[in-house]
Amino acid sequence: MKGIPKCIMNVWAAAFVALLFSCGNQKNLQTEEAFYQDEPFWQEYHEAYSITEPGVNDIRCIMPDQANRIWIATADGILYKEPNSTLWTKVIEGENNGPAYALAQGADATIWLGNWNGLYRFRNNIPEKVTGPEGPISAICATGDRIYALGPNGFWLDEGNGFVKQKAKISRSVRDVISDGGQGLWIATDVGLYHWTKTETQHFYKTDALISAYAKGLALDASQKLWIGGLGGVTIQNAGKKEKELRTADGIPSTYVTSVRYAPDSSMWVGTQTGVVRFRKDGSRSLLFSRRWLMDDQVNDIAFDRQGTAWIATPQGVSAIRKRRMTLAQKSDFFYDVLMKRHIRAPWIAGQAHLRAPGDTTTWEPEDDDNDGEYTGNYLAMESFRYAATKDPIAKENARKAFGFLKLLQEVTGTDGFFARTIIPPDWKNMHDGNRTYTEREKADELVKEPRFKPVEVRWHPSKDGKWLWKGDTSSDEMCGHMFGYFYYYTLVADAAEKKVIAAHVATILDYLMKHNLNFADVDGKPTRWSVWSPDQLNRDPEWLPDRNQNSMEMLAFIKLAHYMTGNEKYQKEYVRLIEKEHYLDNMKDVTRQNPAWLIYFDVVLQAYLYPILIHCEKDPERLKFYKAHLDEWFEKRKGDHNPLINFIYNYCLNKKVELRNSVDFLTDTPLDLVDWPIDHRKREDISVVRTPVMEDEQASQLQPASIRMTVRWDKNPWTLAGGNPQVEREPVFWLLPYWMGRYMGMISK
Repeated sequence: MKGIPKCIMNVWAAAFVALLFSCGNQKNLQTEEAFYQDEPFWQEYHEAYSITEPGVNDIRCIMPDQANRIWIATADGILYKEPNSTLWTKVIEGENNGPAYALAQGADATIWLGNWNGLYRFRNNIPEKVTGPEGPISAICATGDRIYALGPNGFWLDEGNGFVKQKAKISRSVRDVISDGGQGLWIATDVGLYHWTKTETQHFYKTDALISAYAKGLALDASQKLWIGGLGGVTIQNAGKKEKELRTADGIPSTYVTSVRYAPDSSMWVGTQTGVVRFRKDGSRSLLFSRRWLMDDQVNDIAFDRQGTAWIATPQGVSAIRKRRMTLAQKSDFFYDVLMKRHIRAPWIAGQAHLRAPGDTTTWEPEDDDNDGEYTGNYLAMESFRYAATKDPIAKENARKAFGFLKLLQEVTGTDGFFARTIIPPDWKNMHDGNRTYTEREKADELVKEPRFKPVEVRWHPSKDGKWLWKGDTSSDEMCGHMFGYFYYYTLVADAAEKKVIAAHVATILDYLMKHNLNFADVDGKPTRWSVWSPDQLNRDPEWLPDRNQNSMEMLAFIKLAHYMTGNEKYQKEYVRLIEKEHYLDNMKDVTRQNPAWLIYFDVVLQAYLYPILIHCEKDPERLKFYKAHLDEWFEKRKGDHNPLINFIYNYCLNKKVELRNSVDFLTDTPLDLVDWPIDHRKREDISVVRTPVMEDEQASQLQPASIRMTVRWDKNPWTLAGGNPQVEREPVFWLLPYWMGRYMGMISK
């Protein structure tokens, strides 16, 4: 046995049976999904423990003891740490130290250690080698007043008078051992499963008893059914008979099952070479894998302490999966605190943080991004909803600051309407996309790959006052993100004087677009690479056919917003001209029928930004009817994404209350860890690689929960198969924006 959980788990399970051990597994949604009462749920989070000595990080076995110390058997000895400490103490020193394999605690609190050269007893802080058992000892079970020690050289039992070697005919390749709840043992080996008692030994190895003879981990559930994990999956036996099999088709991510443990909350944890999957009594399951949750995806052992924390041994260290009770409101406070500490940089830009040491948020520093404008637009919308829901003056002030930055992006260029992607202090040296030159050969090569390629050699420009460097070649997604933020700031926050400032700013941008035939001209007088909305390109240049539908929709929204805010009829006149003469409404109609070769998920989110503007600013009943029907058709294609931002935008636009369960699932299941840990679903055997719903991307065949996706930014495809950068911590606006939309609309309680 490798610790108390194997032998007295049923006692602990009874104490914790009412607990549900997963993010977001307590839902209190009405049947019609119209309202969510915000009540505490279990929020899981990961604590990582790396032991830096050579060999020690290779953890073979782990055990919490009765005093809440954590013990580990490693490739280089046995160590333990005290509660609330990160310091590990080596137990066996000198020539007796070496590879270790097993741990257990007896009823008298003695710690038993399975070492390379024998069995050790740890009492009064002193390790003592025990007479009898010959090393190596690879498995130990302590049950009642009995101690069992097993290894390649034999099987010993101590019933209080010293260890006596047993004459059991079992394989020497013992991988796990647990009490059968009575006077016997279940023993997992490379050649099958044994049930041992003093009077009889039964051997199970045929496929009518096990998936395969290679048995690695054992656990009894509350019904005393035996779970046997090994090559191929998990076999569940009832009274010695195979009752059920769990394979990769049943949610086990790897053919190689390495450990099985019954948790205090009555779930069964199945460790594999690709993470740990939990099976619950209600039939649901959840997977934890990747560095977000585990020091290594290979799980060597699992154990539980008295608080229900899962301690997981891996080849790269120890992982603790803890949980705490949180409401969505408390989670919002947590994320907002992170946002203010690490994701707002001067003059009030909401963006990601760079981590000098991968995964270490204490090493963070601000970082520029192409989409600083767009995502500060999201932040502006979030603060606007937060103010509208709470009337918190800090939310209003922060929204004002965010708008001030977006307005500065236009002013800093010194033009009469062009705005920058972002700005940085003039002394920054590590900005993205530094200025460069292109040779004629490079230009030719890029032009063949992308005929619309624009060689921008000077991306960073000094401001006239010398306070900033600003980045040009502003894209269409920046424009969409700005307008999305302006709409909500104008409608939910601004007073009469502020509305005039916002309207004048939007008019400046639209006047500039109209001056340049609806293209966004950079300081070179030519359109930026992506900001093209002119009918000359969209309707008459075949290279812009992939963007015709989307960009027509975008320009209609921009012009409609300018007319809504200013009342100036020149914008309405241009809006009608684009509809009647240039057929932009007809172009928009096919947004929901986009050729699959041209559909990217980022466009989906840009479209979502536009619907509130088109529907809330349009007064013509026929066009309004068109926009609402268009949104309905569009939303039917997007419901499967379970995207809370899209769901709440839809509800906001059409005054509906749908898809709340999936939205709350995302909000509860999102991890607190915002590091963009690399996550690779390709290593899993329980899902397959597909090319839908976005043909260009490799995607998972099933939408994965937020807890095991890459850290979210809404420009990212939620079905994505692999990616991540551990030197980035994402800003939590992706979570805060839909949360505050739900609060404002009364779909989520205070």
